[in-house]
Amino acid sequence: MASDAQRKSAAVAPAAAGGPFVLRPLLHDVPLSADGTAEDIKINCVEYLDGNLYIGTTASELLHFVRIPPDPRDPDGSVSFILATRRRPEYSEPTAAPNGSRPGVQQILLLPRVGKACILCNWTVTFYSLPELSTVFGSTQVRNCNWIGGVDLNDEGDDRSGGVTILLSLNRRIQVVRIGNEDARVIRKIDFAGSTLSVRRDSIACVADSRSYALLDVDLQLKIPLMSISSLDESQPGGPFGQPQDIAGGADGGLLRSSSSATSRPLLSPGDIQGHGRSTSLGGFITGNIRRNDRRLGDTEDPVFQDSEAPPPSRSPGPTGLSSTQTQQNSDKPLPPPPLPPPQEYGGEAAAHAANTRPPTRTVSPPKPGSAFLRPHIVSPTVEEFLLVTGTGPLEPGIGLFVNLDGDPTRPTLEFDRYPREIVADGGAPDLSSSRSSPGNEEEGYVLASMVKEFEDGLHHGLEIQRFDVNVGEDEPQKFWLEVRDKETNEPTPNTPIGIRSLMQTEEMSFEEVVDKLCQRRFSPFRGGNPETPTMSLRSMDSRTAMSMERQSQEKELFDRDLESDEESLPPGWETARNREGEDFVRRLAKSSSRLAVWAGADIWWAVRNPLLLQLESTLNSAVSQNQPNTSERHQLLALLDTIKGRDAKSELEFMTLGYIRQRASVMLLSTFLGSPDPPFTEAETKAMEENLLGGDLDARVVLALIPALRNELVVNRRGIWIYGGVKTVVESCISAEDVGLAIPTVASLAPHVLQFLRRFLTAWRKKKGFGSIPDEVFRTVDASLLLILLELDQNTPKGQNAKSGSVRKELYDLVDHGVDCFDRAVDLLESYHRLFVLSRLYQHHKMAADVLATWRRIVEGEEDKGGELGDGEQRVRGYLSNISNQALVQEYGIWLAARNPKLGVQVFADEKGKAPKFEPTQVVAILREEAPDAVKYYLEYLVFGKGNTAYVNELINYYLDIVIHDIQSSPISRATVAASYDAYRALRSPKPTYLRFLKDNAPPNDEAWQSRLRLLQLLGEAHDYDATTIRGRIDKLVSALPERKQGSGKAAQQQLLVPEAIILNGRARHHEDALRLLVHSLGDYDTAVSYCLRGGLSFLASAPGRRDSLQTRETQMRLFRVLLAEFLVVDDLSDRVEQTGALLERFGGWFDVLEVLSLIPDSWSVDITAGFLMAALRRLVLERHESMVTRSLSGAENLRVNYDLITSIDEKEPVIDAGR
Repeated sequence: MASDAQRKSAAVAPAAAGGPFVLRPLLHDVPLSADGTAEDIKINCVEYLDGNLYIGTTASELLHFVRIPPDPRDPDGSVSFILATRRRPEYSEPTAAPNGSRPGVQQILLLPRVGKACILCNWTVTFYSLPELSTVFGSTQVRNCNWIGGVDLNDEGDDRSGGVTILLSLNRRIQVVRIGNEDARVIRKIDFAGSTLSVRRDSIACVADSRSYALLDVDLQLKIPLMSISSLDESQPGGPFGQPQDIAGGADGGLLRSSSSATSRPLLSPGDIQGHGRSTSLGGFITGNIRRNDRRLGDTEDPVFQDSEAPPPSRSPGPTGLSSTQTQQNSDKPLPPPPLPPPQEYGGEAAAHAANTRPPTRTVSPPKPGSAFLRPHIVSPTVEEFLLVTGTGPLEPGIGLFVNLDGDPTRPTLEFDRYPREIVADGGAPDLSSSRSSPGNEEEGYVLASMVKEFEDGLHHGLEIQRFDVNVGEDEPQKFWLEVRDKETNEPTPNTPIGIRSLMQTEEMSFEEVVDKLCQRRFSPFRGGNPETPTMSLRSMDSRTAMSMERQSQEKELFDRDLESDEESLPPGWETARNREGEDFVRRLAKSSSRLAVWAGADIWWAVRNPLLLQLESTLNSAVSQNQPNTSERHQLLALLDTIKGRDAKSELEFMTLGYIRQRASVMLLSTFLGSPDPPFTEAETKAMEENLLGGDLDARVVLALIPALRNELVVNRRGIWIYGGVKTVVESCISAEDVGLAIPTVASLAPHVLQFLRRFLTAWRKKKGFGSIPDEVFRTVDASLLLILLELDQNTPKGQNAKSGSVRKELYDLVDHGVDCFDRAVDLLESYHRLFVLSRLYQHHKMAADVLATWRRIVEGEEDKGGELGDGEQRVRGYLSNISNQALVQEYGIWLAARNPKLGVQVFADEKGKAPKFEPTQVVAILREEAPDAVKYYLEYLVFGKGNTAYVNELINYYLDIVIHDIQSSPISRATVAASYDAYRALRSPKPTYLRFLKDNAPPNDEAWQSRLRLLQLLGEAHDYDATTIRGRIDKLVSALPERKQGSGKAAQQQLLVPEAIILNGRARHHEDALRLLVHSLGDYDTAVSYCLRGGLSFLASAPGRRDSLQTRETQMRLFRVLLAEFLVVDDLSDRVEQTGALLERFGGWFDVLEVLSLIPDSWSVDITAGFLMAALRRLVLERHESMVTRSLSGAENLRVNYDLITSIDEKEPVIDAGR
């Protein structure tokens, strides 16, 4: 057992409002006294049926009240009762009653099945009709009765013909009486003396006398003795405990019954006893007949009693007459007084009343020293169990034991802090005797015990409430303490004894507190209630800027934005109608029924199951008491949320309750989180708060309404935000507690941990997109708020940094890339934060190509983009243009790009893989000439070199020529560079590359003029059809404008700057001599000169595609070689002259005439220079001579062969004589 200190702690810990039961008024100020003068009158018992309330008092009066239902048109109306009758039941003075004690009306037993009521008043039972309490059965009375009851709790039949069987506990026996419509008859008498209490299930009754409990089979008249009421009482008679006993013996041992009954009722046979091996239970002993309700053979029905003046009946066989009052008085001696708490426990009037309510006494053996008489308590919490209470004394704890119908223990015991005065059981397994708040659902089982307990300020009367259907293990079981309160002051009245009883019929009632808290109400996040006149706010306002205007009016303006565009028209009074519908809906769910009546003094209450909502909300209210620090407060809130986490709702009301509590507790946590001066929440606490805010399905706008810096982002339609009324109250109280200022706080003013919380919370909320039950306005608000938070957090990211996984910038990109519902607001926010690149990503998601390009254009042209993520903007524009199909946009931004970056811009028009329709070259050229002239050359290069379109070769050559001549003409450095290239090349010793290779290898990488000259030489040297004459004329015209060089004058000197070009043009004009002279003397490119001769002067380049060198005649080649030899012989450098002449003659001697060469070679030259040529010439001459000799020999042999073949042919044909001649 628990110690006294533990019991006191357990008793005061739970709050009354947080317990499983609450008291609701049934009837206050009961007129216990007819004239109102008597003040010592108390309520003994209460019963209720079909709107009729029956109250029995110590003044031996029975009050009958009739229920007046409330006005159905008044939702706040309450039930009222009016006094119908005040009756004094008839009774007889009990035998040997001390000082004529009259306890008054002790019991009210209603039998609705037969429309009768049994009243036990001053130990006398009388019978009445329902509901008006008219006397029935004549003057029938049962005197010296201790208890009436024993109605079968399992009998739910409506058949009135069979009557109802009850048990009358007389001093020496129990009478089984059947109450019918017309009379009451004794059907059986059980030899069980001194019973004071009985509860029956089928044929098994659990009964108690003044000392012990027992189980009886009222049909088979078998008994199983159970435990003593007082564990200190050792005065019980001997006999086997827990074993069945037959109490249907003869006259010496049991009941007084007719001779026929005594002789015709058989006992159980030995075979029946041996049918079961277990004999310690009643069920084993009676072998399956324990539940048989048939009347035993030979039994007869006797009327209970007749008028007291009737003669006593004779005890002869056959049906007997009615027992007389005199016989009853002689056969039933008084019982010992029932155990009651000592006077000091109750004190005052209660003690005096207890002393005057003792039944008639009879002589009994005194108890042993140390034992105490305790009042027995029996209830049946389930259809298979009885709960019995034992103890050691009235001031000591009591123990509740559960036994089944066989007398075996079934579940752990209960402990009561004090031995109770009254107990009732409610709930548990399906039982008609329970008070149900949700019909059809199995509820928790509770035991309610009326007792007096000691507290620090003295003794308190109240109800101790605990569960009986759970295994509490080794921990102290949770108990609840409930006291009655004064109806006017609402203060506890601990000095008034409390009675409790389970009534015949339940009463349905509604909890308006639950209705108020669970009903959906329209919520406004600003002071002053719901706005009535919608207005439009400027969406482009920078939410970070504090506005110096009156806060309330500004918030309303922001709250109502976009409502003018809401085309939905709402009928007048729609909000009132919706509130009424919501209240009716919740009121239907919040109804509860109870059959437990509690009384104290002149007031009566219903003991109603406290709705889960009120229990949990009481815990919430205690968690936010003013005396607790914020740390303790949030720990209690989190603990409460953890208890309901994962709990499955058993009804719609419980589902709404759990959601409401989760929302309310989460809002309270968030309020603490936002305004706590203590250190921030731990990571685990913050995560738990986020999970509950999300899991509670609270509108995200309500959460954001608690943060003034984000109220600007709330979007609400005309119907507004609807949330639980209890949550609305909490949120509004938080908003009203804010400091009233002139400026709205900015997002930058939020603490970092708040920003991070909002970042995670809003990101998680966006995952609910697609749920049809969530309005679009919620996601518009969530997206705008999240975008604002991410923009604020991303300001700390270095400019130009890439978006890394898990970073704020990556989340920002994901947000806009996946689309936001608040598009216009997002544009305003991004513009206000100067995040143009992020804005372009938003446009990309919405496939707004024109806006994407326009935004990038703003960045490229220098407008501020604080993120700096665009990088190479021109290249991004180029890539994006290839992926869009709008030709007009491609043309617009292709021209813009070509004007800024001609090379890149031309790629737009040259892109063959783009999605837009292709442009015609003539169209592009015309556009570029007008809009981006510098890009024309690059587009022509694409056409000529990329596409092989030779139609634009001539025009491209002119572009290149313009660039080259302009560069040479305008830049002395360029002229000097060109001239220096010639000198440097000539200075190279053989072997050396061709001049063109030398020119490419030494070209500056980014020199456009140099690259243009290379392309010009390439085009001029290839087999393209261009106007060489016109080009030569342009060169002559442009070159003539060049300043004269120092080493020469005139056109010839000026043209030395364009030597390769002149060579190509001379070769194309077949001025081979001029071309070779420039190659040899101006360039010193001897290898190219030799190639020029081999190709017949058709190409200056080393390889010219499309040329057919084999077509050149040997005569042309020989002529060119003779010209080249002549030029070599006049080279200024003697060593080059000798070296190149000797090499030419040695390699290509076959193209020269020996005599002609010898005539040209100076006589002063050594023979060694031409030795190779001469030796080759001699070899060639010898070879030619030998070849001619062989040819002649072959010709002679061939002639001989022909002659031989002729002669042979003539001989074969023989001579022929022509006779005709």
